[in-house]
Amino acid sequence: MKRRAPSVRSEEGVYIIDDDPAVLDALSRLMRSAGLTSRCFSSARAFLDEALEDAPSCLVLDLSLPGPSGLDVQETLLRQGREIPIVFITGHGDVPSTVRAMKAGALDFLEKPFSDDDLLRAIHAALEGDRRARAGRAEVAAIRERFERLTPREREVMALVVKGLLNKQIGGELGSTEGTVKVHRGRVMAKMEAASVPDLVGMARKLRIVPQE
Repeated sequence: MKRRAPSVRSEEGVYIIDDDPAVLDALSRLMRSAGLTSRCFSSARAFLDEALEDAPSCLVLDLSLPGPSGLDVQETLLRQGREIPIVFITGHGDVPSTVRAMKAGALDFLEKPFSDDDLLRAIHAALEGDRRARAGRAEVAAIRERFERLTPREREVMALVVKGLLNKQIGGELGSTEGTVKVHRGRVMAKMEAASVPDLVGMARKLRIVPQE
């Protein structure tokens, strides 16, 4: 398999994999009519050799492909950490394959012949979900970048603050004076850009420093 080029930033769009040229042509025309950019592939390998563009996107994936199947593509993407919502399409659907695809995170599963509206509805839901997921990952990355700027002592103080301890209690835990803890706490709030303790707790949850509710 050839080496993939680095992802590049682009406008959002739809990837389509189907081994039937007529289906690819029809779906490509449908995407254009809906104002969506699409890229078509006739095999799993052709798609997997491509870089995913750094923009909200989704994959319309035929289940029964020659060579690596649609489920194989899904498993490969998961294994490689290439996150993209998948809408499966198939003319030979079966319950075990549907269950397997959905358990692995497929967003929808449409049996041919499906209506244009049903497919477009699924695609728009997938794109919206990818927008939200990307925004969430970007937020967590920004929080983690701020967290990395904390000193080891500040991280210790932050961990105790989000547990609900008061400055005096934190000082007892760390063997520091209440005044020293107050200074560290102020630096934590400033570096993390936290407006309040609940705000800081929310950041800690996003970083999985404290258990999720």
